[in-house]
Amino acid sequence: MFYRVAKKEGLENTSIAKIASVMEINPSLIMHYFQTREDLIKGLIDFMLDKYQLIFSPPVKSTDNSLTILLKVIDRLFSKEWNQLFDDGLFYSCYSLTFRNPQIRSKYKTLLDSLRQKLAGLIQEGVDSGILQARDAHQTADMIFVLADGAYYFLSLVTDKKEYEQRLTQYKQQALQLLPLADHSKPVDSLNHPEINQQPGHTDNQALPSVSM
Repeated sequence: MFYRVAKKEGLENTSIAKIASVMEINPSLIMHYFQTREDLIKGLIDFMLDKYQLIFSPPVKSTDNSLTILLKVIDRLFSKEWNQLFDDGLFYSCYSLTFRNPQIRSKYKTLLDSLRQKLAGLIQEGVDSGILQARDAHQTADMIFVLADGAYYFLSLVTDKKEYEQRLTQYKQQALQLLPLADHSKPVDSLNHPEINQQPGHTDNQALPSVSM
């Protein structure tokens, strides 16, 4: 409910009293679990960061190799559906708190470092299996995340659906170019892998859950 109210009113305009009013309950019931508004915001951030980790849990088959799994993760990372999982305004309002609150900054950094590690691990598996050629899996993972972060920051300003989808597909292809195949040193083109549907916004035939907090 906090997410819904904050999305509608803006994080800065959301209070325990407003949430209680929408829920038609006494504010003391909320304060039983969250004593202050800051506690409530930290709970919201924890909730959003937990959802963010779903990107690395794509549906896999027993026949999927390391490259297939990596492509599914990249597909989710550059997914229109994923980008719409959270309200952009609310997400960046929460992120802005990292500049003033060391504890929140630590939460974000710990999670993002963990996700980079997971992506680097998937890339290294591809290298170890002889499928990919990458000098530094961690550096490659970091560059892909930088590309994704910048892409979503810019795309939050794009209102034209066609332009949005074209740019999202373009950014995903640029990320794939950072992953050359070992056998002929060409960038991975996920279009050559039928198990990965490359239509803009597609996410491995399994829709990511919507936020219902």
